[in-house]
Amino acid sequence: MAFFSRKSKGPFIRVSEMTMHWDTEDPFIFVSHHEDDYPAGNRQMAPPLEEIAGRNLGRDYKKIMGFRMFNGKVVPGFPMHAHWGYETVTLAQTGYVDHSDCEGTTGRYGFGDVQWVSAPGFYEHCEMYPLVNKEGRNPNDITQVMIALPPEKRNLPENSVNTVWKDEIPLISSEGCRIQLICGKYGGFEMKSPSLHSWADGSRWVRMMRIELDPGASVTIDKADPSANRNLYFVSGERGKVLGEEVDWGTQMKISPDVEVDISNGEAPSVFWILEGVPIGCKMSMFGPVLLGSDKEVREALQTIRKEEFSRWPWEVIDRVNPAESGRFIQRKDGSRKSPDVDT
Repeated sequence: MAFFSRKSKGPFIRVSEMTMHWDTEDPFIFVSHHEDDYPAGNRQMAPPLEEIAGRNLGRDYKKIMGFRMFNGKVVPGFPMHAHWGYETVTLAQTGYVDHSDCEGTTGRYGFGDVQWVSAPGFYEHCEMYPLVNKEGRNPNDITQVMIALPPEKRNLPENSVNTVWKDEIPLISSEGCRIQLICGKYGGFEMKSPSLHSWADGSRWVRMMRIELDPGASVTIDKADPSANRNLYFVSGERGKVLGEEVDWGTQMKISPDVEVDISNGEAPSVFWILEGVPIGCKMSMFGPVLLGSDKEVREALQTIRKEEFSRWPWEVIDRVNPAESGRFIQRKDGSRKSPDVDT
């Protein structure tokens, strides 16, 4: 649900302050962004005991010594949890994510890779942040965007998981500017969801881009579809100008889709995200990990999760990580395996 703190008197429709969880508009339902500076890992790819002592393990969302454990009790991250009725797009800009799910898929991605999880039906996975580096620190930078599924695609059994490796993601570079095209069309490139159920399947306007600007650099983003919702997020940096107006980092701007967006950076390196999408425009009900068409459907789904969450899980532990030497890969239940360089 969209909430904006105030109307802008400048060229923006709305502006608001950003937190770890970004405000979004249809078809986007949620964005989480977090950066943590983890220490060198021990034999379990976990922080040393002395650095997690005294934390509220299992719900550690307060940065202490530069990092959080989130829901992890040994390795940081998010042990087994459910998704139902939406798609999740995760960019691991820095650091690794170890993924295992209820359908027997496992893998590791990171350092510019993107994972697409489409969960029209009951789906469970864990997302852990293994501290692979034992000699130095393990910083991570994770952005996760959740997109609603069209109503006719919800409650279907065909869940899917796909990894798009860093080298497959268009990087559009100009003087002092680098744009990662996660989804949509830009600069002569096009990316879309690997899932056939997605609202971002290429048949309608959905665009997600991460924009890096060096000090003093600038870029102009072309117009979006006239019916799209459009939001620009100033994720990190100091100050800059958007459409001629000075803005501080940590600001979200809702911008009309029918204008070109001029972004000029200030004196510090900066990162922006832009999310654009034609709205689905239908009734949605959401509670916890479930997004469906009615409150009744959501209640029934939550009951199913409570009854079956452990019986569906095929792994011995709910916070599974892969061996430190695994590298980046995705492996299906049938044993087929893909990595950035080799398919087997």
